[in-house]
Amino acid sequence: MPSREQRPAVSDGGLSKARVVAEAVRLADREGVHGLSMRRLATELGAGAMSLYHYVASRDELLDAMVDVVFDEIELPSDDTDWQSAMRLQAHSAREALARHPWAIGLMESRTTPGPANIRHREAFTACLRKAGFSIVMATHANWLLNSYVYGYALQEASLPFDSADGLAEMTESVYLPQLPVDEFPYLYESAVTLASTGYDPAYEFAFGLDLILSGLEPLRDDG
Repeated sequence: MPSREQRPAVSDGGLSKARVVAEAVRLADREGVHGLSMRRLATELGAGAMSLYHYVASRDELLDAMVDVVFDEIELPSDDTDWQSAMRLQAHSAREALARHPWAIGLMESRTTPGPANIRHREAFTACLRKAGFSIVMATHANWLLNSYVYGYALQEASLPFDSADGLAEMTESVYLPQLPVDEFPYLYESAVTLASTGYDPAYEFAFGLDLILSGLEPLRDDG
């Protein structure tokens, strides 16, 4: 396979690394990442499998580039506002990006050769916390905590069997309640009935949990 230095920017067939990566992202969005192969990707592009190696040397390099696309969609923490607002905006942006690309949830922290958007994101994230007065160690704690929350929530959200408050209410009434005899599970039954009847939307849970985390981190900084 050719080295990175030997790869042309654009092939005679109109391919480019950006096009190859963009198609790989679209394919993963539709079908997941586990079945993604260079041969499968080449078929989607109408090209020969070996021609793709002019742009990405391996599947791992392709995954690095795909993850970088996702990082590039996440809004960077801004210096124009307080640290909690910056982190809140970044977390919501990350959640939205992972909802568009659920295949990326388990890959965001696994790359050992991160791309430029990945590194820019991590620098901005760390800079925001350090400028807010967090020590290096405490900023690291905050980084792990916030990332774990966002990725964990995104993973749970991607696996839910409903996608709206109406969907949850319908499933509660038709699927959950029949499995909850009130005399055996009174608290679960009461919660299910109440939440379904009041239009409870689990989408609000993300903001609730995020606010708790940010509030808990606030006393741990020292900007004096």
